[in-house]
Amino acid sequence: MFGVRRSLGIVSNAALRRSQSIESIHVKAGMEIPDDKPLRFALQYIDGIGRSRANQVLAELHLGNKLAKDLTKRELVILGDEISKYMVGHELNSCVKKDIARLQEIQCHRGIRHGQGLPCRGQRTKTNARTMKSKQIVVAGKKKASR
Repeated sequence: MFGVRRSLGIVSNAALRRSQSIESIHVKAGMEIPDDKPLRFALQYIDGIGRSRANQVLAELHLGNKLAKDLTKRELVILGDEISKYMVGHELNSCVKKDIARLQEIQCHRGIRHGQGLPCRGQRTKTNARTMKSKQIVVAGKKKASR
């Protein structure tokens, strides 16, 4: 039990949860989407789902331009089942890490570039790729030169 501002009494935690909207909706374990956005934008908060995949999922489920908080429990379950067909979230990240580790193990050009922290798709490194080549070291107390 705790007090709530602008209220006359004390409200329990359960009653407060019912009265306020939940900040995010759990579609599946590890996947949260914000509830104050339309579904086609809210689905893009899940790793591995972009603009086209979100539109594809909504077209298959015949879900219109709804807000995420307006979904029923049944629609949430159906949406979770549809998303589980794709590789998303932690599963996608672990797959990418395994692929990079395989490239480094066989010592191919891309694997060597990944190991060195350099761009591996043919970008130039003479003038660009500063973030890949070295991390910027911040010196405490040093100001930038003013012009």
